[in-house]
Formats: sequence, structure tokens, C-alpha cells
Amino acid sequence: MVPCILLAAGASTRMGRPKALLTTGGKTFIRKVLEDLRDGGVSSVAVVMRPGQPEIAAEVSRAGFGQAVENPRPDEGQLSSLLVGLDAVDRPDVDGVLVTLVDVPIIGAESVRALLERARASKSPVLRAVHGGRHGHPVFFKRELFDALRHADPALGAKDVLRRVTVEDVEVAEPGVVIDIDTPADYDRLPK
Repeated sequence: MVPCILLAAGASTRMGRPKALLTTGGKTFIRKVLEDLRDGGVSSVAVVMRPGQPEIAAEVSRAGFGQAVENPRPDEGQLSSLLVGLDAVDRPDVDGVLVTLVDVPIIGAESVRALLERARASKSPVLRAVHGGRHGHPVFFKRELFDALRHADPALGAKDVLRRVTVEDVEVAEPGVVIDIDTPADYDRLPK
């Protein structure tokens, strides 16, 4: 079984409003990513968000797929959210976990499917989606790395773990895996 952790607990300071509620293709970022994950074969999703964002939790509920989970200390960095998500999804039958970001909203179900299929055959403990030679999201972590993630240096985050293992890049057709929306200018370039 492969669940996903969808990181949506950032402060969105450069954007000026919650990125999870921005829209593309007539859907909120959170809804678009959740649908791509579901259609790509993910078993469940923990959406890690900041406390006090009922509109994001409501959008997760309306999507009918995913569970909103609050990170009580989101300002401690992305690793803190990853660990909250890992605690929410880790069960004995979990083989690995897919991790993606709400500000990479157009990953595509085919990219998710390709990453999951390759992870089943690969010996690499980490696989990441790549398009045109550029790496992006989602990233797949096999169970063998869960403890390493839990003990990673908070200042370095998951990159601390990635530097110590073999990472397999999985080339996907969808360019959205490398499109990160952080600023209003980034958002203006995204199809609405």
C-alpha cells in the first residue's frame, strides 16, 4: 500500500494568500492534486496544513479523498510537516510513501502512476519525478527510509536523507511536475 503526504502547511508569504485555494483548470490546487493522486493509484492522502485554516480542511472534505492533518508547529520547516504526515499514514502494510507539494498543482495522474509503477521494480530507496532532466515532485520514499526521515537534521530537511542514498530519477511526460507556484508572477503564468 502506498499513501501520499501532501504538504500544504507553508505560510504562503510570497503569494500573499493560501496557495491550496488558488485555482487551475477550474479547480483549487488542493482539489487538483488530490484528484491526480487518486487517479494515479495512491491509496490515501494525508494533507498536512497549518492550524486555523478551516477553508482548506473543508476543501479536502469536499474532494472526498484525503484527510486533513494539522501540523502544530509548521514554522519549524517542511520536515516538521513531512513527519506529521508520516505519522498519519505509517502502518505495517505501507511499503513506501509518495510526497508532493500543494504548490506543484499539475503533477498529473500519469506521472503519479509512472512513479508508483517504477517504485515497485526499483531497488532505489528514493525515486523522484523528472521532466526534461529537471527534478520535481512527487518524490517516493521506500519504508526503509522512514527512520532516517524521522532522524533527519531539521535544518536540512529531507535533503539530508536524499544526499546519503541513491535517488532514481523517473522521467515523466507531464511538465507540471517541475512547475512550482510560489509568487503571484508564477501564478499568472499558470493556466487558469
